[in-house]
Amino acid sequence: MIANPRPSRQAIRAAIAGLLPNGDASVHRTARKLGLSARSLQRYLAETGTSHSELVSDVRIKRACHLLAKSNRRICDIATRLGFANASSFSRAFMRQMNMQPRAYRYQQKSGRQCDCANRTPVRKLPARPRAD
Repeated sequence: MIANPRPSRQAIRAAIAGLLPNGDASVHRTARKLGLSARSLQRYLAETGTSHSELVSDVRIKRACHLLAKSNRRICDIATRLGFANASSFSRAFMRQMNMQPRAYRYQQKSGRQCDCANRTPVRKLPARPRAD
């Protein structure tokens, strides 16, 4: 019996990206899309030093970067589209990976500054908006 070849990280990311719009990028659905068992996928990812949840998070944030830079969709709509419970949880996840808020990232991209989303290295943080007291 021939074993399933191990998928590349790119193939796993593509499978996750394909499942995100449906709202179910679970390890079971991702594995099924790749022709593997969930446990085999988890073992393979552990061997490569990552996890399914880390890849899902990376794919979500990369897609968020694209949507923030190239569309005028509201941040809460982007959050929903990417499977976050609400805009607040999306903003926290984005801040963890990008070290800036989604609003600041959008402003940076629209003003022509660059941010390497794949490597998560923002050029600089933008100052907070002054509060209107």
